Formats: sequence, C-alpha cells, structure tokens
Amino acid sequence: MSTEDMDKSQLAAVLQILKKYNLKSTEELLRKEANLGNNIADGPLQQNSDVSSVLTGYKSDGDPETYEDSYMELKRFVEGSLDIYKHELGMILYPVLVHMYLELVYNGHTEKAINLMKKFGPEQDSYYQEDLRKLSLVTKRDHMNGNELTDTFKSNQFIIRMSRDTLSLLKRHLNDKKASVLLNIIQEHLYFDMYEGVARNKSQIDATSGAVGGEAKRQDNKTKVYYGIPKAPDIQALAAPVEDEEEGGDQDNPDKPKKKKAKKDPLFSKKTKNDPNAPPPDRIPVPDLRDNDKYEKVKAYREASKRVTLGPDYLPSVCCYTLLNANHTVNCAEITEDSSMLAVGFSDSIVKVWTLVPQKLKAMKSAEQLEDVNVEAEDVLVRMMDERSGETSRSLYGHSGPVYAVSFSPDRTLLLSCSEDTTIRLWSLQIWTCLVVYKGHMFPVWDVKFSPLGYYFASASYDRTARLWATDHYQPLRLFAGHFSDVDCVQFHPNSNYVATGSSDRRVCLWDCTTGNHVRLMTGHKSPIMSLAFSVCGRFLASAGVDCKVLVWDLSHGHLVAELTGHEKPIHALAFSRCGNILVSGGLDCMLKVWDFTKLTEEISSEEVNVSHNPDVRIGDDYLLRSFATKNSPLISLHFTRRNLLLAVSMFDGVST
Repeated sequence: MSTEDMDKSQLAAVLQILKKYNLKSTEELLRKEANLGNNIADGPLQQNSDVSSVLTGYKSDGDPETYEDSYMELKRFVEGSLDIYKHELGMILYPVLVHMYLELVYNGHTEKAINLMKKFGPEQDSYYQEDLRKLSLVTKRDHMNGNELTDTFKSNQFIIRMSRDTLSLLKRHLNDKKASVLLNIIQEHLYFDMYEGVARNKSQIDATSGAVGGEAKRQDNKTKVYYGIPKAPDIQALAAPVEDEEEGGDQDNPDKPKKKKAKKDPLFSKKTKNDPNAPPPDRIPVPDLRDNDKYEKVKAYREASKRVTLGPDYLPSVCCYTLLNANHTVNCAEITEDSSMLAVGFSDSIVKVWTLVPQKLKAMKSAEQLEDVNVEAEDVLVRMMDERSGETSRSLYGHSGPVYAVSFSPDRTLLLSCSEDTTIRLWSLQIWTCLVVYKGHMFPVWDVKFSPLGYYFASASYDRTARLWATDHYQPLRLFAGHFSDVDCVQFHPNSNYVATGSSDRRVCLWDCTTGNHVRLMTGHKSPIMSLAFSVCGRFLASAGVDCKVLVWDLSHGHLVAELTGHEKPIHALAFSRCGNILVSGGLDCMLKVWDFTKLTEEISSEEVNVSHNPDVRIGDDYLLRSFATKNSPLISLHFTRRNLLLAVSMFDGVST
C-alpha cells in the first residue's frame, strides 16, 4: 500500500468514526480541510482498506521470524544490565511480549504467536499469569473483536514509571540495535513516565505493579484533594434546645443540665476545629437538615461521648450475626449507622430487613388513619406509624435477579439495592415498598452506596463505569468512566465530595463528585478489588480483595503506604473504628483481623515524603493486634457501633471442613 493510500485509509477510518457518532459538522470540516470528496468513507476505498486495522496500530510489515529473536535480545539486554537498572528495565518485558503476541495473532501468524507465548509467558511475574492465560486463548484476529483485555492493550498505552538514567540506557540500546519490531511496539504501545532520582528496586516496583494498564502516571495524582472533614458548627446550637427542654422538664434539679453540658463540651469543641484540608462548605450542594435530622445528630453525638477509645490495650468486643442455611444464597449485608437494622440481599432477588433492637419494624398507617394524626405534634413521626404492624423482619420484592448490594440512608427511612437485573431500587422503610427504579446501567450493578449526607448515592457496574445519582433524579448526575474492567466496589469519602472505586482492572480510583474526573489513580493490587474503607480523618483509604491483602493509601499524594498480609482467602469486608485507631478486615477464610492503624499513621507522619515516587511500603505483621476465627462462617460485612462495639455479619458454611 502506498503512503498516499495509507493516508487516505487513515482519514477514511477517522471519517467512519465521526459518521458513527453522528458528528456531522466535524466530519464536514475534515472533508473540507483534507480536500476529500463525499464518497471517501462510503465508496470503494472503504471496502478495499480494512479500516479497523488502521485503528488498531498493529502494523503488518514485521517478519514473523524476527519476533522471537527480538524478544530474546531484549531479554538478554535486561539481564546483562547493572543491578541498579535491571529491575526497572525488566518492566518492559511483559507489555512487549503481550503486544508481540497480539501483533502476530492479528497478522495471521498463529503458530509463531503460540510458540512465543509458551516460551516466554511462564517466566513473567506471577501477578500477570492470569492475564497471559486469557490472552493465550486469543488465537485469531476475530477473537480480538470485543475482547476486554485485547481492547485495553490496543487502545491504551501501558504505563511504566522509570528513572531518567534507566530510560537513557534503554533508548541507547534501541537506537544501537535498530530492531524495527521492538521499536514500533515500544513507541506506539508503551508510555514512559520519567522521574528524576535513583532507579527503584524490585520490592518497590512489585508494590505498585500488577494493574492491567501498568502503573499510574505521576500526573494522575497531582490534583489537590480536599480530604479533610468539614467542621460541624451547628452541633452546639442543636444541642442547646435539647438541653433547654431537659432543664424545663426538671426544675427540681437545675444542676443536672449543667453537668451534662460540661461533659459534652469537649466533644463538641473538638468537632468545630477548622481542618485546613477540608473542602469549602459550598463545594457540593448539601440538603438542608430537617428537625428530625438535627435531633438524630445530637443523639449520635451524645452516644459518641460514651464511646470506648480503642487501641492495642483496648481491643473491640465483637458480636457476630451468623446467617444460617444461607451459604449459597446470601450476597451482601449492611447495618444501619445507628446499628438498629440489618439488611441482607439474596441471590433469589429478595431483600430482607431485620431489626437488631427491641423496637419492631412498623409500617405507616393507612391514608384514612393518617388524616386523624395531629401534624403539629412533636412526635408526629411516631404517631404516623401503625403500632400493630410491628414485625422483627420484612421482605422486599421487586428485583428480577440476584441482589449484589444494599445501603441504608443515614436517616434510616430509605434503603437502596442493586441487582444483576441492571437496576437500582429505592425502598421506603416506612411503607415497605419500592419508590423508584433507577435504570442507567446496561449491565449488572455490583455495588451501591448512600452518601454520608443522604440524598446522593453512587453505583458500580459490570459496564466499567461508576455513577453518581441523587434520589430525586431518574438519570445519573455524574458518570465516572476510565476503568478497563468491571467496577466491583464503590465508597463515599466521609466528606461526600469524592467517590472511591475498586475494579477488576486492579486499580483504585478516587473521583471528584463536582467535576466527574479522577483525582487519584492507585495501582498495587494483583487481583480484583472487593472492599474499600476511608479512615475517619479522611486522609487514608484501605482497599482489599481477591489477592488477600489490605493496602493502605495516602490520599494526599496517592502513595501506597502499607500492605497488610495474613488473610488466606479473598477479603470482602473492611471497617474503621469510630475513633479511627483500629482497622478491621474480614474474609472468606472465616477470619477477622484487627490492625493497629494509629501505629501506622504515626510512622507515616514522622517520615519525610519523597513525592517523586512511592516511599517504601510497610509490610508484615507489625500492625496485627489480634485474629478472631469464626466457625466455618465467611465474613461479608463489618460495622462499628457508635460506642465502638464491632458487629460482624457472616454466613455459616456447613459444607466446609
């Protein structure tokens, strides 16, 4: 094909895309500027040139015989380099092997591709073996169409962070050898994020490797993140009227409220300090507090004052709710913020809610009965409920597929659930029926979470997106797109300005709710991520999943600061104590582990941060305080009460030995 034909076929490919997405004015402008006729994208040229091949970037001019030799030569160069550079240079071997394999397959040299993979695949790092196994099933060009993994490699450059010295060494080698196959792949499919400083060692590289698209660029983590918690100035004002009522109701003992006030004051004043890293109060629209919300807030703060401060000498007491006869039917569980209700999602599409306190689950009175209720009464919310309708559990029907996640609103009047049926449902916990069905995702929805403020919620789906919603909007407010695979879990930051997502592409992302852009991109997991939890202070994020590790990230720079190991099976639950001193993790290995988070944060704050690349990651059992074993009951949810009692939810697996 001549250069002129190649240029025309590339333009035809661009025109075809513009036509596909109905971008008419851009299409006309391109035709005009390139002096093209109206028939270039629809005429014979399109039939003659394979437009998709132009877009893939896999050239067909490489001699299939040279691929293995080129790779062998690159491998010899890496192994023969000085130890200081060897490990960073070694990072290019995996993406080069993948693209050589795909290029051979694309151009019809299946046998050569299979031999290349058999020879060099097993020697790649263990965390890439699963991807290589999936790629080895792609043996024809047709197999590449719509394949998630090959699409990711074709459409995105593999990111490698490398020191200036190592990169200079690699460039010199490539220029000396002039290996066209190798040069083409490295130029087109690899992106080098260069930093000044000493080359990293093997353990530093391994700590952040493993994601599908390589590491995060430093640019991905440059944006300022307001990870602080805004002050709550209204709490003292809210507390005052409640205490005044008490004072009025107890004239005989005027000292009593004073005592209470003195006792509560330190708690309130602690919360009113300004956090320099907190977002401006008007950064996101916040729903106004209703009277009932204010009452609940005061109640929560009063209860928090009786909280036990946990630490190495004061470990939490644990209460485990075990679901019997449900080991293959339960998918998820959640406990309300005030620990009064438990919701469970089942694989037969049912959502079930239990009360965990003596008060039963009541339904609202009928419309006729509600007419008799005095709307001006202070306890109108209590009078609305039908006392005779109280039950210890209630079932919610409506989904047509397994329910994968449930989430309570902070005021406990609403419940969200998401399902394989692609929908998210909003249920009323007063009339016990479905209020809204949100239809935005086109594929199963794996997770859903209410914001700590209520009103907003976030969802995560098989369609590789997460979405931000508001309860009163049918359509999502923001669409968070950028993951290369399923988004498996989602979590709101305590200040509700950010949403964190964990994906099967082994990356953790932090998204800004105001812009919809990612502000942190963190790599280090070697398998899909199943659980996320923010620290109470908002600066740290813990993530865990199928690789049986808990990773702790510092959101101020996006660095990985700790890797907590000890679980033997996937981890599905993480939680921080209300005081923020303890992190707990629960897994399918029927183990609950308690970690000393204060010790970790003290060590982090005492060391200087090297912003050019990740600091050394703390690994080991130094932070493990205690392990609790359940009796053949994998843990699916963890929750700290306001007084720091740890509640766990597990399901008894009678089949396990």
